[in-house]
Amino acid sequence: MIRAATVEDVPAIHSMIRELAEYEKALHEAKATEEQLREALFGERPAAYAHLAVSDEDGEVVGFALWFLNFSTWRGVHGVYLEDLYVRPERRGGGHGKALLARLARICVERGYGRLEWSVLNWNAPSIAFYESLGARPQDEWTVYRLTDGALAELGGA
Repeated sequence: MIRAATVEDVPAIHSMIRELAEYEKALHEAKATEEQLREALFGERPAAYAHLAVSDEDGEVVGFALWFLNFSTWRGVHGVYLEDLYVRPERRGGGHGKALLARLARICVERGYGRLEWSVLNWNAPSIAFYESLGARPQDEWTVYRLTDGALAELGGA
């Protein structure tokens, strides 16, 4: 079962974000707090949205998709950027990841959004194979750039 997250789900989402960061060998970079997530997802001006995969057997939250809207100047419409997709390792293979992506694809179709996109680490072969099995294709003509920490502060203070 897939459902929209509620404020009561923030601790579970936070826990899974930390699990994902550990899997991606970057736990030291996962600095978000539960309070920050609560504000981002359910505050006065939400910046992101989340959907949860919940086990039909025991009602346990087994995965999540955290996403936000982007905009394509070429298409002239919004899209969905999937920031994180995670299913707990012991629950993988049960269709939860596909169901989460299908829900986001349905949101795009119903709202007239032009695309659903995300990033995946180059070494994450299982995820790449999964995404490609659904028809997703890499955008290898683009390179992602990022400003953070000192470089962001330096440029922002200029």
